[in-house]
Formats: sequence, C-alpha cells, structure tokens
Amino acid sequence: MSNLDELGTAWEELKQHWYIKPVNGKIPATPGYSFIRFIFSPLIRGMMRIKCKGLNYIPNSGPTILAANHLSHVDPVLVIATSRRKVNYLAKDGHFNNFWLRQFMKMTGQIKTHREAGGEQALSAAADVLSSNNALGIFPEGTRSRKTERPFLLPGKTGIARLAASYPESVVVPIAVIGSREMMEPKRHKLPRLLKPININFGKGITWIEWLSNPNGGNLTKDDLMELKTLEQHEIKSRLAALYRKFTDQLMNSIAKLGAP
Repeated sequence: MSNLDELGTAWEELKQHWYIKPVNGKIPATPGYSFIRFIFSPLIRGMMRIKCKGLNYIPNSGPTILAANHLSHVDPVLVIATSRRKVNYLAKDGHFNNFWLRQFMKMTGQIKTHREAGGEQALSAAADVLSSNNALGIFPEGTRSRKTERPFLLPGKTGIARLAASYPESVVVPIAVIGSREMMEPKRHKLPRLLKPININFGKGITWIEWLSNPNGGNLTKDDLMELKTLEQHEIKSRLAALYRKFTDQLMNSIAKLGAP
C-alpha cells in the first residue's frame, strides 16, 4: 500500500468529523444540457475572443471541483463553455422564480439552493454533484467581488475545502477568469460585450489526500491522522478547521498566481 493509500485509509477513519451527506446522492437528469453544450459552447468560443491555457488539467471524468474567481454574471457561462465538460453550478432559489429562467437553469444543470436553509444545505447540494462523479463549478469567494480597485480577489470561504475533504478523490482545479468584468460589469452592462478579450487559465489540480501529504500543504502523515483521532471532539474540530483554512488560502493564492485580477 502506498503512502497516499495509507493516508487515505487513515483519513477515512475520521469520517464522522468531516463527511458532508448529499441531499439525494444524485443529480437530476438534464438531457437538454448536453444538447445546449454541444450547440452553443462551440458558438460561444467562436464568437468571443477567448484564450484558454491549461485545459489539459481538467480530468475527463470523475468528481472534479472547478474553482474560479468571480467578477461577473458571465463567469459560469465562460467556465462551462471552455472546460469541455458538463459542469453543475449551485444557484440561488430566486433564479428559479421566473418560468423561463427556471427552464434555462434546469436545462443547464444548475442546482437550486435555498437561501433560508443556510450554507449546510448548499454544501449538501454540492455533495450530490461530487457523489455522482460529476464536475462541480464553484466560486470559493462565495459571492461576486464588488471591489472597485485591484486586487479584486476576495478571501476564500472554507466550504470548498470541506467539500474536497469530504470527497477526497475529487480533483480541485484552480481557475483564473480574466476580463469578464470588462465584458459585462454588473449594474452597468445589460448585455455582454462579446468582443472584449477573455483569458481563462486552468491550473494543475490536486486532491485532498495529495494536499494532506504535501510538505507545502497539510504536511501530515498516517500517524498524524491516527493521533488526531484520539483527541477530544472539539480539538479535532479545531484542527480540521485550521486545515480547511490553509487549503482555502493556498487555493486562492493559486488562483491569484494564475492571473486573477
């Protein structure tokens, strides 16, 4: 058994402390989504001035988390159109109130979350995507950045780390979307300005177990995790929270290094 396998086994023994249970364990079938991607993704890439780097870092299959910075309403569309993979995003329940918008959200695989239910329900909805071995699109900042001066990138929220830890086989891919605010700035542009240049840089992905074992990441061994298991529950919770924070901060740093403004 390799060191990563041993570390994964030791991590599994802490499952009661980190597992995020899915809502349904699966996501709704969206045959229209595949059709839309097949027709419109090439059109979007052809019509717009989009340059991509690092597309080879996106796994062709398996649970994947695509983590990008967020500056504009067009960001999810850009990631979906360029990633060459079916990507599910979480969407606020308010987007499902209008009939036509609701149909569009469903056809494009957007997953409804309830604001009043809080973050835990959103994480469980996201877990449905990963437990189904699909790709989850997520904005680690938790919201669109409204900063008016660079750097626009906000501190990341640790929900992404909790998802990665709960589904440790998932590959977390950092993404920098550059130029989307110039294309469609909220409250200023009603329609996207399609001729504005966009650069999307995908970075090398990492799984939670790979990060845990990395000396520059979690820097933990199997024995460290076995020792963690013997601590009081509040101590375990505190140690895990510190790991989630470190993972998130390093992810945001990776997104910044990829060129996120």
